[in-house]
Amino acid sequence: MNYFTIPEICLATEDDIPVLTSLLNSAYRGEASTKGWTTEAHLISGEVRTDENNLKDVLRKTGSVMLKYTDEKNNVIGCVNLQQQNEKLYLGMFSVSPGQQGGGIGKKILLAAEQHARNQGCRLIFMHVISVRHDLINWYLRHGYIDSGKRIPFKEDGLTGKHLQALEFMVLEKNIT
Repeated sequence: MNYFTIPEICLATEDDIPVLTSLLNSAYRGEASTKGWTTEAHLISGEVRTDENNLKDVLRKTGSVMLKYTDEKNNVIGCVNLQQQNEKLYLGMFSVSPGQQGGGIGKKILLAAEQHARNQGCRLIFMHVISVRHDLINWYLRHGYIDSGKRIPFKEDGLTGKHLQALEFMVLEKNIT
């Protein structure tokens, strides 16, 4: 059953992992990502942000779901991972295909994430954003998120590429009650 008010959005399954992995990598890393505004290629080298095993682990976490956005041809062109932690919801792996960015898809995914959070009884959504990603941070601020003041070191993990400068995460949050 799809309880989202946006018909293009539904829950992803493990069958979607290959296409989701490709989407996430193309939105954040390598040459393909530079066609959109969410690229991290200037901050982190390499072509990989995640792989199928990592994504499978994320989807199998208790309280974790992945929403996918599909176009009229049923191609997955957007996604977000949501992980419930008591009355809070962590939002991560948010991406839209680079060629589709700027057309309102991200806003629809964000609204669906907030709808999911409310349906799960969550009061707050939070996320980690690389602190030097000013355009992205400003986008979230325009959508009601605030800087919590918390910072978390962003350590290289051997999977997601070599950092081209020192990086840290800023924690953004939004009260949705």
